[in-house]
Amino acid sequence: MQLMDKFTDTFKRESKYKLFFLSVLAVGLSYGLYKGVIDNFLAEVAAMTEFDKGLSEFFRELPGLLLVFILAVFYTLSAESIYKMGALIMLAGMAMHAFIPANKSFIILAILVYSLGDHIQLGMRTTLALEYSREGRSGRALGWTSSIMQAGHLIGFIAITVMFLFATGISAYRIVFFISTLLLALGTVFSFRLTGRSETDKTNMKFYFCKKYIKYYFLEIFYGARKQVFFTFGPYVLILFYGASTSTISLLFAISAIFSFALSPIVGQIIDRLGYKVVMIADTLILVIVCFFYGFAHHIFPRDIAFLVCCVNYVLDSIISLASMASSVYVHDLASSPEEARATLSTGISVNHFITIFIALFGGWIWRALGMETLFILSAILGLCNSAYAATIKSSEKIAVKR
Repeated sequence: MQLMDKFTDTFKRESKYKLFFLSVLAVGLSYGLYKGVIDNFLAEVAAMTEFDKGLSEFFRELPGLLLVFILAVFYTLSAESIYKMGALIMLAGMAMHAFIPANKSFIILAILVYSLGDHIQLGMRTTLALEYSREGRSGRALGWTSSIMQAGHLIGFIAITVMFLFATGISAYRIVFFISTLLLALGTVFSFRLTGRSETDKTNMKFYFCKKYIKYYFLEIFYGARKQVFFTFGPYVLILFYGASTSTISLLFAISAIFSFALSPIVGQIIDRLGYKVVMIADTLILVIVCFFYGFAHHIFPRDIAFLVCCVNYVLDSIISLASMASSVYVHDLASSPEEARATLSTGISVNHFITIFIALFGGWIWRALGMETLFILSAILGLCNSAYAATIKSSEKIAVKR
């Protein structure tokens, strides 16, 4: 009861926050089911190779790069209207997954459409959470939004883990996509009942470059590149090389989500205590160890042990990825105003997506041509570059800039 009171006290009574969060929960559940099966579906049903996977990831990330231009086109619309538009596009993309033939080109098109709607909703989700929150409670509002979305993901992952212990074949995947479509349809209904006219955050609609943030932009390039290797090819190594089942992959996602949920506040405290510079450096040094075992475990251990080592390292990578919060703290430390910080972080997302689409595309080619060992060696090198660059950050930068 106390938890519910804290939730309701965070938001304006006259706002449509309950409908908003029902839509967020529906989207979270849908994504949890979808993410839990999509990698195995691509490998087992669509027979997509590591190069095909990289190509699909290129198109999945493309809307993130183009988002600033897409939002600029619709700048006259309210946040609620853009949120509804994103819901419809996501629904169309998921429906395509449920009904189109398992053809590589059709599937990549469906991934592109779904990702477009997802990226459009992403920015508006933050805007609406802030708009519906009471004064002084914006941080809590964002926390509730993230928690409800993550809870939906986790429930979806667990459901897939259980379901695929008993179900196999293309019909099982189709059922999951159909249920995900129904959930998104429900979320769309909730979305269309949002009647407000909230202004969109204009910082999401333009690029903001400033000399004092050069190091942040480069850190985003290194982080985006190394993140994409694991996000795109981490599960695919387990599926193609080790033969991991859908249940296993979904269980791995669930474990990662639980650790991320539990450790996020602790990582935040570590950043506050030790400083963002130390965390940035330590994060990517640990990554080198993770990459080494992910690429070479099968050369060191028996196959079954190597598989378990890779699973542990996948979860470890999801944990150290939480350290990306340090770069946001760095930006807020340098920023002269909250608006400048938001604009800089928005540009950082675009920079991040710019590099990730090319890593996704060329990562598949590197794996096919040179082996997965080379792919993860390159990821480790990018991590070392990130650490070396983070080491150049001076603790006095904030004072020097603001003077």
